[in-house]
Amino acid sequence: MRAQLKWIGELPGNLRGIGLIVLAGLMATVMMVLIRLLGADLHPFEIHFIRTVFSLLMLTPVILRHGLRHLRTPRLGLHALRGLINGCSQLCFFMALVMIPLAQISALSFTAPLFTTVTAVIVLGEVIRVRRLTALVIGFAGTWLILRPGVIEVELGSILVLLGSLGWGVTMILTKILTRTDSAISITFYGALFMSPISLIAAIPFWQTPTLVQLGWLVPIAVFATLVHLCLNQAIKEADLTVLLPFNFASLIWAAIIGYLVFAEMPSIWTWVGGAIIFISGTYLAIREGRPTGAPGAARAPGA
Repeated sequence: MRAQLKWIGELPGNLRGIGLIVLAGLMATVMMVLIRLLGADLHPFEIHFIRTVFSLLMLTPVILRHGLRHLRTPRLGLHALRGLINGCSQLCFFMALVMIPLAQISALSFTAPLFTTVTAVIVLGEVIRVRRLTALVIGFAGTWLILRPGVIEVELGSILVLLGSLGWGVTMILTKILTRTDSAISITFYGALFMSPISLIAAIPFWQTPTLVQLGWLVPIAVFATLVHLCLNQAIKEADLTVLLPFNFASLIWAAIIGYLVFAEMPSIWTWVGGAIIFISGTYLAIREGRPTGAPGAARAPGA
C-alpha cells in the first residue's frame, strides 16, 4: 500500500495541498448529510453533544502521547469564553442543517471571514482601510442576494447560519490570541472541554437515549470532523494560502451535487451568485490578512 501511495509524496506541495482542501470539502459535506439524516430521529443539539464527547475521547490518546504539560495554560478564562462562543456557533450550524438546503448553508458560511475581519477591527483595533471596507461591503451584498429580504421570506435556518458564522469569526480571533501562548493541542482540548457543558445544557430538553444504531451513525460524524481538521491543517502546511483558498469554493460545489443526489435539493441562481461574491470577498480578506478562511463547509465543517 505504501508503495502504491508513494507517488503522492512525490507531487509538488501545492498539488497535495489542493487535493487535501478539496477532499476536506467533500468530507465536510458528507458529515453534513449524516447529521441531517440522523436529525430525523435525534435532535441536532443532542447530536452535537454526543459528537463533542466523542471528539474528547478521540483527543485522549493524542494528549497521553504528548504529555499533560501541553495542557498548561495561563488563559483558562479565555479558553472558556472561546468554548462558549464556539459551542453556540456550532449549535446554530447543526440546527440549520435540518432546516435549509446544504448549498445555501455552504454559501452563507463563506461570510465567516467577513465577520472575522469586523471582529478584528472591534476587538484587536486593526485598521480598516478602503480596500478591506470595500471587500466587506461587497461580501455582505452577496449575502443580501442569497437572502433577498423584502423579496422572499428570510428563513430561520439562514439566520442561524449567519449567527454561526459570526460566532466562528469571533472564535478565530480568540484562537489567534491564544496561539501566542498556548499549543494547538491545548486549544483543541479546552475548546472541546468547555463546549461540552454548553452543548449538554442545550441538549437536555430534547434528550432521548440514542440506540446502538444511532450511536453507530455518530461515530463517522466525529471521525469526519476530525479528518476535516487534519486535512485542512496539512493542506495549509503543504501549500501557500493564496493557492489553496480559491479551491475552498469546491465545498459549495460538493454541497450542491450531494444535496441534489441525496435530498433532491436544487440551489437557486441567487445561491450561486451570492455565494461566489461572498467567497471572493472573504478570500481576498483572508489572503490580505494572512489567515485561513474559517467556514463550516470546508475550512471548517459544521461542528468540526
